[in-house]
Amino acid sequence: MKFLNTSGKRKSAIARAAIKAGSGIIKINGRLIEFHEPMLSRLRLQEPLMLAGEQANSVDINVKIKGGGTMSQTEAARLAIAKALVGFAKDKKLEKSFLEYDRHLLVADVRRREVRKPNTHGKARAKRQKSYR
Repeated sequence: MKFLNTSGKRKSAIARAAIKAGSGIIKINGRLIEFHEPMLSRLRLQEPLMLAGEQANSVDINVKIKGGGTMSQTEAARLAIAKALVGFAKDKKLEKSFLEYDRHLLVADVRRREVRKPNTHGKARAKRQKSYR
């Protein structure tokens, strides 16, 4: 039986997807994708599945996500699902269609939070206000 593990990252959210041959069941953190909230996240998660078409109906995908906010988790899971589908099918046409639709389906966004600097107030680039009088 063929089995593949992939992962996706966005900011501090990490998603791990396990894919195997099956009947099209997709679970996010143990719950079916149909019950995933908010709805915008659910629609974003279904994009790679809709682009894959019949190939998505012949596999089971189990995604576990931790860290980050809701949209970062969604983007990380979306990346993991798309990478899993391409890796499982080994289909260049599918990979090309993902890249044409949205490059971030297969390529991770490397932007991260900027580190806070010493002697500043709160934010990474905030400086102490200076008075000349």
